[in-house]
Amino acid sequence: MRMLVAIMAASLLLPLASLQAAEAIRISVPASMTDAIKELSAQFGTTGHHAAIMPNYGPSGTLAKQIVEGAPADLFISANQKWMDYLREEKRIEPATEKILAANTLVFVGMNNPAVIKMADIVRLKRIAIGSPKSVPAGEYAVQAMEKAGIYQQLEEGQKLVIAKDVRQSLTYADRGETDGAFVYKTDALMATQAVILFAVDPTLYSPVTYPIALTVDGAKSDEVKALYDFLTGPEGRKVFRKYGFSAAK
Repeated sequence: MRMLVAIMAASLLLPLASLQAAEAIRISVPASMTDAIKELSAQFGTTGHHAAIMPNYGPSGTLAKQIVEGAPADLFISANQKWMDYLREEKRIEPATEKILAANTLVFVGMNNPAVIKMADIVRLKRIAIGSPKSVPAGEYAVQAMEKAGIYQQLEEGQKLVIAKDVRQSLTYADRGETDGAFVYKTDALMATQAVILFAVDPTLYSPVTYPIALTVDGAKSDEVKALYDFLTGPEGRKVFRKYGFSAAK
């Protein structure tokens, strides 16, 4: 009887031991890629790899600073080149692994409003959400566009800009009607339940939206991390990114 109990106990411990033995892969990912990365992480687990993927979603600037301050990360994706350059300068990524993963575009969303069809029209709105330009690339792109369109100073002085922690929060504000509109990526706009795309921001008003990816110095030492990197940058990854509205990098 005691032997039977021991065998049963050992069999129960085997799954736990396997889980504990699985390598943890920590990835830092911009909020705008949340849905795509969730799906890809699940797919990666069906390819014979048993690593536990632990994503950290947020503004690219915040994620990059966390890595420099010592936060564990094996793979980093940025929503603009600026923060990847920052990590390269800080010698936190493996330069040979850096490449452009995907591209995106900036749009303006809000409740259906036929009076808002171009940049000049938003000056009549009361509250406009943007991601914090200090850490959120979507916010930086939005400020670029407003400055080139000649309306940024007017909106700022009128205290019409509502600063969000990331692009997804900007979308939430507009989707709930808490603001009259928001600057977000096209991929985020597709997740809205109430808000609609009022207009696509003229691409000549802001820098190209690209998503560079790279392994960190620590991540480059792991075969499992390299396998995930290859999966994300390979045909499976491109297919899922297209599904969520991202375009191929030019």
